[in-house]
Amino acid sequence: MLEVVGLSKKYGKTLAADQVSFVVPAGKVGILLGPNGAGKSTVIKSIAGLLRFSGKVLIQGQDSRDLEAKRSFAYVPEIPYMYDALTVREHMEFITRAYGVELDEDELKALFERFELWDKQDKLGNELSKGMMQKVSICCALIIRPKVILLDEPMVGLDPGAIRELKALLIELREQGCTILISTHMLEMVKELWDVTFVMEKGRIRGSYAREDLGNGDLDELYFSVTGHEQTAEGNGGGTWEQ
Repeated sequence: MLEVVGLSKKYGKTLAADQVSFVVPAGKVGILLGPNGAGKSTVIKSIAGLLRFSGKVLIQGQDSRDLEAKRSFAYVPEIPYMYDALTVREHMEFITRAYGVELDEDELKALFERFELWDKQDKLGNELSKGMMQKVSICCALIIRPKVILLDEPMVGLDPGAIRELKALLIELREQGCTILISTHMLEMVKELWDVTFVMEKGRIRGSYAREDLGNGDLDELYFSVTGHEQTAEGNGGGTWEQ
């Protein structure tokens, strides 16, 4: 379970996140929505431990700053980063050592094959495209077998095959009881995945909704009804919106 309680963050005099609170239960997929400047990135980075904030973030009931909480949590950032001098496989070894888990060769092979990385494992970080780096970032998060995983725009830069595999993996993780939070603008990509959604605007949560309470589960209609933003012609097919 992931629980955010009264999370607030200021940049100078600007209040980017204002008493943000929400819960993603175990075995559920939560979606964090909002226009640019809504405060989503601040909330995501705070949960991931990249920003100092007031309030609480609980992972499996433990404070997110505790070591045990960190061991059960994985984060896939919007912009992937890899060490230039490490190979793809060495990144996986580095992550498992940092988290204190054994590197399962069968599990690693299955992940690499699903994301078409098996023949790329000896390539250095600086030899990969952004899409390949994103795949490695996803594999690094999954190899530690997290109980809570946070993904920030995870499908940006992925090819259709990788998007399909990521969706399938997220469904598998949900069935295994993993808690998942996704921050995204690509509403069409998550329409069949989500269980609960949180709509942010101007640093606050404007609404929290469960799929079973929404009827048809249309994230587009929900977003626009909550925020009042006008959908663009492009957004009719791609899930984007006017700012």
